[in-house]
Amino acid sequence: MTEKIRETLRDSKKARWTALALASFTMMCGYFFADVMSPLKGLLEGQIGWTSSDYGTFTSAYGWFNVFLLMLIFGGIILDKVGVRITGFGAALIMVIGTAIQYWAISSTTLQGSSIWGIKSQVFFASIGYATFAVGVEVAGITVTKVIYKWFQGKELALAMGLQVALARVGTAFALAFSVPIAKITGVADVSRSVLVGLIALCIGLLAFVVYIFIDKKLDQSIADAKPDNLEEEEFKISDIRKIVTNKGWWFIAILCVLFYSAVFPFLKYATDLMVNKFGVEMDLAGLIPSLLPFGTILLTPLFGNIYDRMGKGASIMIWGSVLLIVVHLLFAVPFLNNWAIAILLVIMLGIAFSLVPSAMWPSVTKIVPERQLGTAMALIFWVQNWGLMGVPLLIGWVLDKYCITGQTVRDGLMVNTYDYTLPMLIFAGFGFLAVLFAFLLKIEDRKKGYGLEKPNYIR
Repeated sequence: MTEKIRETLRDSKKARWTALALASFTMMCGYFFADVMSPLKGLLEGQIGWTSSDYGTFTSAYGWFNVFLLMLIFGGIILDKVGVRITGFGAALIMVIGTAIQYWAISSTTLQGSSIWGIKSQVFFASIGYATFAVGVEVAGITVTKVIYKWFQGKELALAMGLQVALARVGTAFALAFSVPIAKITGVADVSRSVLVGLIALCIGLLAFVVYIFIDKKLDQSIADAKPDNLEEEEFKISDIRKIVTNKGWWFIAILCVLFYSAVFPFLKYATDLMVNKFGVEMDLAGLIPSLLPFGTILLTPLFGNIYDRMGKGASIMIWGSVLLIVVHLLFAVPFLNNWAIAILLVIMLGIAFSLVPSAMWPSVTKIVPERQLGTAMALIFWVQNWGLMGVPLLIGWVLDKYCITGQTVRDGLMVNTYDYTLPMLIFAGFGFLAVLFAFLLKIEDRKKGYGLEKPNYIR
């Protein structure tokens, strides 16, 4: 009977890696759009008159609906109730809708010159579109995590999660490297052109997930055929939320997550502008240096995930990644370290940190909470994370406008402000210090509760 239970579609390497490729491609398209505006900060300022505070408001919109309307939490509950197919398709569709709204706002000339609730109308509607997109991409993220656990439990779980993260970073890298060239492809800068490319990519990603749905149906059928008639799986209950939020280990991972990602993703939003202002890199090339970070994670995240699968040491990996994060941001804050070669080295180091922590953090969640609660547990972690993704860009934009303007200059025929990024880098380093603290607390909790975070994932 045991052998019969094991004979499911996920035991086929071809099937499970195909499923991973399809779901990961959808996320790659989502991550491309998430950062497609990041290299355009200078163009937004010069072309359509956005300030750093406007850009900070737009970037912070990523968390508006997920945080204040609890859409991400609802998405996690829906995922645990109805499964990955319906939830994933809905999330991908919401990404497309939000992107379409943002494209309309950025390309519209009728919105310029007016305001809504003290926010420029163009910024407001672009932010609404971005906030809508963020609901879709975050719910898609937790859905893909459950997809991977569904296909890879007891197998190459951390490696599969690492590969998914790596492909997502490809999307981020493409956005950072090519967003400005796309905007300038005709010789005249048009930021809406980059947004349109993101919209097209997300439509293709939606189609990829539709193909995945058919494979997932076959997996469920194979599981049903292999399962004994008297074996009933325990379903998710709303009361399970209390079990999740009273789990100290879950809280340590959630807080570590928000601290770590608050020092990485918001940094990437401003990294291109940092390269221009501190390291003197030309705007057309400035996005290439931050793009090295996600390109580096393409190889390293699966590598560290494979190490975790086979050797364990998940909590230790998170500690070392957080320590490296501190070192990088402190070195970015040193005023006289302003050579572009140093910038490349620091971005590579940040890429290593960015590979270490996620490769161990997400597989570790599956050891702390049971499968039936996984979608909601991940959604709650992402909800906590979104407070950082919403608040930190807003904070950095305000700090830049309030304390860091050093003058003005002309770039590509546009008058723009120049900035000193020392204070923002120190803020990012502060998040790193706190991340190390909670990584140590997680390791201590693992010793008490025996979650097995330091043990291998792979069942031979």
